[in-house]
Amino acid sequence: MSVVFEDTLVFEELAVAGYEKVLKITDEKSGLKAIICIHNTTLGPALGGTRIYPYRTFDEALTDVLRLARGMTYKSALAETGFGGGKSVIIADPAFQKTPELLRAFGRAVDRLGGEYICAEDVGSTTADMMIIREETSYVVGLAHEKSSGDPSPFTAWGTFRGIQAILKKIFGNDGVQDRVIALQGLGNVGSKLAEFLFWAGAKLIVTDIDAKRTDKFARLYGAKICHPDAIYDVECDVFVPCAMGGIINPRTIPRLRCKAVAGSTNNQLLTDSDADELIRLGILYAPDFVINAGGLINVTHELDEEGYRSTAAQQKVYNIYDKLMIIFDIAEQNHFSTNRAAIALGEYRLKYRVGKRLIPPSFHHAFV
Repeated sequence: MSVVFEDTLVFEELAVAGYEKVLKITDEKSGLKAIICIHNTTLGPALGGTRIYPYRTFDEALTDVLRLARGMTYKSALAETGFGGGKSVIIADPAFQKTPELLRAFGRAVDRLGGEYICAEDVGSTTADMMIIREETSYVVGLAHEKSSGDPSPFTAWGTFRGIQAILKKIFGNDGVQDRVIALQGLGNVGSKLAEFLFWAGAKLIVTDIDAKRTDKFARLYGAKICHPDAIYDVECDVFVPCAMGGIINPRTIPRLRCKAVAGSTNNQLLTDSDADELIRLGILYAPDFVINAGGLINVTHELDEEGYRSTAAQQKVYNIYDKLMIIFDIAEQNHFSTNRAAIALGEYRLKYRVGKRLIPPSFHHAFV
């Protein structure tokens, strides 16, 4: 453990086995309490979102960021982005404690790393927040201007929709969404857009959210049935779609599931990797979250291309999430293990042999605006 002071920022490096760099960052002046976690940079600089959340303890925040950063390594490797895995968390309530001063302090912390870590929007943060962070660093993506890619959530939602189509194809032999019963947990930025895609494709929606007003709104918009947040696990459906917080597929909830498949946008849906084995035992097909939800990551990485951001290039790559999942389903079936294990094995192969390693440094076009 080492402690470094830079202006009013305090950096404390934490030794965590299997991770390249884990930094606890505090700034008494702005009230910043954050963790930047770099898991693996074999294929390129670490890139991952900045989650702003009122964790109850530091250890809870650390556990979350470690799991998220590891997931980003495999997500980036499988999506062939040429980036590594990293994540950051700011311990704060985004509704009350998120201030421009706090965001700028975080931006200064990111800048000190000199491009080892690139941040982006995540739970509790917005494209507007990224613009404030950009005042202190160029190492940020998903910005609201012409040199950037903007809000990544439509791409995440579209990739998740394509993943749902793939899982329906595997189960039913047909990827049509028409009249399939979809239970959607969470109606935030991604979940609400996904609900719209599913509605127009003809799905029968069951929705829930901790915000009852939001649930009522989407029930009216899309003719969806409303479910109490905790009862969503007991709903009989074709596909259960988690779009809220992680760890919700666990020994407590798995026995309650009455779905044929789990396919959602939430990061770290499994509490542990062994939960994927229990899903197999119950005959529930799982779309690994770090594959199906890669659309937003794919989109923001394209703004760092040498030629600049092109939405069509990002769209095509997101569209191919369907094919990526079909390959993973086949690997799992042929080897008689979980789809989660299949995805991790494919990711580890890419890391071991440096498949898709970035050869050209990322271009931060927005740095010159």
